[in-house]
Amino acid sequence: MILSVSRRTDIPAFYSEWFFNRLREGFVLVRNPMNYRQVSHIELNPSIIDGIVFWTKNPAPMMDRLNLLEEYNYYFLVTLTPYGPEIEKSIPSKEKVVEALQKLVGKIGPARIIWRYDPIIFNAEMNLEYHAEKFEFLASRLKGYTRRCQISFVDFYKKAINNLRLLKAEKPDNAIVLQTGKVLADIAGKYEIKLEACAEKADLISLGISPAKCIDDRLIAEISGKNIRVVKDRNQRHSCGCIASIDIGAYNSCRHGCLYCYASFSEKSVANNTSRHNPNSPMLIGDVEAGDKVTKRKMVSYFKGLEAELFPMTKSLL
Repeated sequence: MILSVSRRTDIPAFYSEWFFNRLREGFVLVRNPMNYRQVSHIELNPSIIDGIVFWTKNPAPMMDRLNLLEEYNYYFLVTLTPYGPEIEKSIPSKEKVVEALQKLVGKIGPARIIWRYDPIIFNAEMNLEYHAEKFEFLASRLKGYTRRCQISFVDFYKKAINNLRLLKAEKPDNAIVLQTGKVLADIAGKYEIKLEACAEKADLISLGISPAKCIDDRLIAEISGKNIRVVKDRNQRHSCGCIASIDIGAYNSCRHGCLYCYASFSEKSVANNTSRHNPNSPMLIGDVEAGDKVTKRKMVSYFKGLEAELFPMTKSLL
């Protein structure tokens, strides 16, 4: 089973103490976002957790306890955009995030770090020239620290559309997507970074931009040195390439305050939820309540148990 930590919130940045407590206890409880009273009990035994994928805009709070992950296969998706506090209200400075990413690479190697330049937002000021300049600056800082960058153009989710209107964000047409993809791919190539596109419908393959898999079976196979067989995640968009995973986060619990975010869209709810967080609780937000139905989720390993000839473990992954 693959653990997603987390599409719904930034656990490495804000809840790393809770996460490591869960590893020590050996299980986590996750409330179903579509059915409040339905709670899943998820075992965290390394024998059935094939991989952990961390999503974050600031990996620094996890850095000193990576030794607690030695029994697990894992990698990081680190989002680093050009936007300032007018869009990403509470993210550390870009310089601090770059430094944290570089320090992380020093501990786990560049193959376990995927840079996400996501989302790409367009308006009158943030045009193609803006993104080309900012992307090149970041790529130059990350040369040698990552081999892959995933891009995605902003989606006008219902829960984020009002904020995007405040930014006067524009929906890019297919021509702009292709033009931007070509420019960014050329820049990425200069810095030995492979560009991938996350859940984009435009045909970017002809530009050398591969479809991305944020939850990536091939990378988990490389890290583990084992074959893995797992189906595509049916709960994601059709254009998403991710494999199936279990997400242990909670919506409206991230304190970054990004205006484009679909997962934390209510400041009032974020404040309420974060006030209910207890690092010693088995649940990220709150605890089990009267009327909850807790069900132990069936967990199976996707590993076939054979060493993978196609995906050998290499020193670059250490």
